[in-house]
Amino acid sequence: MGEPIIEVDGLVKTFRGGMRALDGLTLRVPAGVIYALLGPNGAGKTTLIRVLATLLPFDQGTACVAGVDVGRDPAAVRALIGLAGQYAAVDDYLTGRENVEMVGLLYGLTRREARRRTYEVLDRIGLVDAADRPVRTYSGGMRRRLDLAASLVGRPAVIFLDEPTTGVDPASRRELWALIRELVGAGTTVLLTTQYLEEADRLADRIAVIDHGRLVCEGTGDQLKDQVGAAVVELSVPDIDRARTLAALTDAGADPHGRDSGAVVVPAPLGARSLHRVLRELEAAGIAPETIGLRKPTLDEVFLTLTGHATGTPVLSAKAA
Repeated sequence: MGEPIIEVDGLVKTFRGGMRALDGLTLRVPAGVIYALLGPNGAGKTTLIRVLATLLPFDQGTACVAGVDVGRDPAAVRALIGLAGQYAAVDDYLTGRENVEMVGLLYGLTRREARRRTYEVLDRIGLVDAADRPVRTYSGGMRRRLDLAASLVGRPAVIFLDEPTTGVDPASRRELWALIRELVGAGTTVLLTTQYLEEADRLADRIAVIDHGRLVCEGTGDQLKDQVGAAVVELSVPDIDRARTLAALTDAGADPHGRDSGAVVVPAPLGARSLHRVLRELEAAGIAPETIGLRKPTLDEVFLTLTGHATGTPVLSAKAA
């Protein structure tokens, strides 16, 4: 994948009360890719973004962006990056154009260059027609796009996107995905955090799963799915039999996971042979499934298998207790 543009080694960040948000985290982000950080609430994703964006000091380890040490030369790092946080950081009482121009001036652009770059990025994200309207009249999706435009005005080598599509409608989400892909096509490296499994699967060239401030695994979506196995068995049973089903399959060493939908999912490393095994265990327990089938795993199953909980589940480091 080429030389890394972001390098993190043994990064530690501890908050008041002893909560260790980053616990010796080490990872490498190649240049020119979309790299997704996937993890539950409290896993350390936003903390890492804030450290790399020089907004938060860290306690131990090293972090470099484009060869510049984050701890030693934060001003040089800021000149290389763009940041769009979880909530659109735009001024409601300024127009879209004024918001982006202001950020350009903060990057050190001349007023003339800031105007030119503002038009370019607003045109790129489809907001030229709304550029002179107050931002308070913008929809949620338009505000997120404007926030992205502001982060691009300085031509960053790396852009950090912290849950960029949270709270936007499906159509706006797809538009933002297309814009993010265009950024990489133009040579920008994108590091994003997300809790949407579909977003990571569809967007990211590489994915890092983070839990309790540590790297659980890293690779392409297909590589991560291979860790679960080539397939999974998905079945449904009457509610009255659900607990017995999970217990029977657990006792048999099948490692089942119950889903919010009511389905039960079991890794199937042996394909059809695993399906036959599940059927035998259910028959032995006197349980008749309503439906059962074999399919490829999703990134959601990968996450459940690797961490034991879903991406939206808060986690608390044992060191915080």
